[in-house]
Amino acid sequence: MLNFFKTYQQELLITFIALVLLFIFQSLLKSFTTKAGNKASINVARIHLVMRYINALFIMVAVFIIAMVWGANVNQIVLIFSSVFTVIGIGLFAIWSILSNVTSGVIMFFSFPYKIGDKIKIHDKDFPIEAIIEDIKAFQLHLRTTEGELITYPNNLMLQKPVSLVEKDAVMDDGASNL
Repeated sequence: MLNFFKTYQQELLITFIALVLLFIFQSLLKSFTTKAGNKASINVARIHLVMRYINALFIMVAVFIIAMVWGANVNQIVLIFSSVFTVIGIGLFAIWSILSNVTSGVIMFFSFPYKIGDKIKIHDKDFPIEAIIEDIKAFQLHLRTTEGELITYPNNLMLQKPVSLVEKDAVMDDGASNL
């Protein structure tokens, strides 16, 4: 065992330093995300969802760095990552809207001007909607109309359609709405 540590002392040290630096950077990014979410009054569940995306990203980066440190050939790593992403890409091509909605959900986390409880109007010529935002999920928004109808509206369409704010904080404290 002692022989192992002597033989691979440099690799172990670089791996440890890389993991510590990645952990620090990940913690800073999570802290920034939490502060940005709290400042914008974003739902805690949405903040945790973005945190999971950050964790997945850092796990992939850590695997890549550790493989490089331990002597994997760059061409082999690129081949593995490209093969995995090709399979994922082909699999998601058939259901591209899911990927589009998740990406839109992340974009909306940082730059969506409307919050849960706001009454909005979606200007769609075929199907205009005026409703209160009940929840913002990874794939869609839950909107409640004046008739009490629950509409799930895809995140990617929220970024493609014109939306206007009708009333800020349209939900009263007792759960009833100002509709």
